Amino acid sequence: MTGDSLLRVLATLANPHRLRVVATLTRERNYVSRLARELGISRALLQVHLRKLEAAGLVSAAIEVSEDGKAMKFYEVTPFAVHLTPRTIMVAARSLSEHGDADAEVR
Repeated sequence: MTGDSLLRVLATLANPHRLRVVATLTRERNYVSRLARELGISRALLQVHLRKLEAAGLVSAAIEVSEDGKAMKFYEVTPFAVHLTPRTIMVAARSLSEHGDADAEVR
C-alpha cells in the first residue's frame, strides 16, 4: 500500500459514522434507505459517507432492479486489510506524494 493510499484509508476510517457503516455492511450488503434507518442517520448524510468509503476502496456499489421495477443501489464491503506496524508505516511514508495526498482529509 502506498503512503497516499494508506493516508486515504486511515483518514476515511477516522470517523465514527463510517466505522459503523463498514461494521453494518460487514454483516450484509444493504441499500441506502434501509442502511440509513439501521444506523439512525439521514440518507443524505449516509450518502456522503458512502461516497468517501467508496472513493477509498472500502465499499463498492451495484444497482439492481427490484421486483416492482425500482432501481436500488446496494452497497457492500470490499475485502480489505490494513496491517499497521512501524515498518509498514516507514515503507508507506517513503512513497508519499509531495503533499502527502491532500485528498486524505475526508472528514
